[in-house]
Amino acid sequence: MTGHIMPTYGRLSISLDRGEGAWLWDQQGNCYLDALSGIAVCNLGHAHPSIHKAICEQSAKLVHTSNLYRIDLQEQLADRLTALSGMDNAFFCNSGAEANEAAIKIARRYGHQKGIENPAIIVMEKSFHGRTLATLSATGNTKIQQGFAPLVEGFLRVPYNDITAIENALQQHSNVVAILIEPIQGEGGVNIPAPDYLNKISTLCDRHDLLMMLDEIQTGIGRTGKFLAYQHNGILPDVCTLAKALANGVPIGACLARGKADKILTPGTHGSTFGGNPLACSAALAVLNELNDGHLIEQAEIKGRMIASKLDELLVGNNKIVEIRHKGLMIGIELSVPCGELVNNALSKGLLINVTNEKTIRLLPPLIIDAQQIERLVETLTAVIHEFTEKHQANEP
Repeated sequence: MTGHIMPTYGRLSISLDRGEGAWLWDQQGNCYLDALSGIAVCNLGHAHPSIHKAICEQSAKLVHTSNLYRIDLQEQLADRLTALSGMDNAFFCNSGAEANEAAIKIARRYGHQKGIENPAIIVMEKSFHGRTLATLSATGNTKIQQGFAPLVEGFLRVPYNDITAIENALQQHSNVVAILIEPIQGEGGVNIPAPDYLNKISTLCDRHDLLMMLDEIQTGIGRTGKFLAYQHNGILPDVCTLAKALANGVPIGACLARGKADKILTPGTHGSTFGGNPLACSAALAVLNELNDGHLIEQAEIKGRMIASKLDELLVGNNKIVEIRHKGLMIGIELSVPCGELVNNALSKGLLINVTNEKTIRLLPPLIIDAQQIERLVETLTAVIHEFTEKHQANEP
């Protein structure tokens, strides 16, 4: 790789050249099955004809004007997203981190409007909300925070999936104004909470007049079998953040708000030069059309169960497997030993995967993955896992 790129990534050696559906090809012509979707971004796969058409047609008309003027496609997208989510309005930006920044600003301003001088937000251990200074500070991973002190103050951290810990924090701190949480922790290891966890948080927020803020950047846009993961629980948050799969690879983020949160940001309090420009919004609208027309969200739940069931069947008896967790097409396979080398092992077999939290294989295949590709994914991955664990076992004292 050229020495003129900052070394912020531990990149794999391949350079991907083109894609089609769930397949990718590198510059040498080698083919890979994509079980990561650009980290939950390309839900519709690669080179999707509807997305391609939307981008080409819009780029020939107008790419960018700025938010000094009305943007019709942005208004259309806001209408669609609020209808799908049950929220009231939307702020558009360029990434998940920026969407979470907007949420944090909403929470702080909400607190100041209530007369709270130093408002605090409850966040979770093992969470991930972004790499800007504020979202890095909200993230529950000391490893990625190292070297960036002083962190932004105003965050209280509690264990994930522990209602009692939240209740204790509320008793001890009178300045809490919001709870920021992922419905499922992706970077933290595909951690899925108790079925009623979000419902209990919603009740606590109502009782204490807090904002419930859900980071749906990885779980949203159909990934879990609902348009948004909180819809499995039949609740509505006050703030919801989106990005990743919203435009299938064209950079866009959104912070949705409702009720007591939807009028917090006013002219001059927040903004974005590129946020919600015509090109990004045209791609996002095309994504929403395809999700609806292709019934892909409903299929995500079916396909996720299929993958998890086949993994269970083929990995039974492997004593290095701790647990297989899944919600729709968000799947984690936790091992009892660090397994980062599996990424390269799978790559050599033509499969793109990810390992997060050191011991969890994370699968985020595109929603358009078909039955034959699912078979190949599972067979390749389980063979790679068995080979790795057998080797690891042989080297144990």
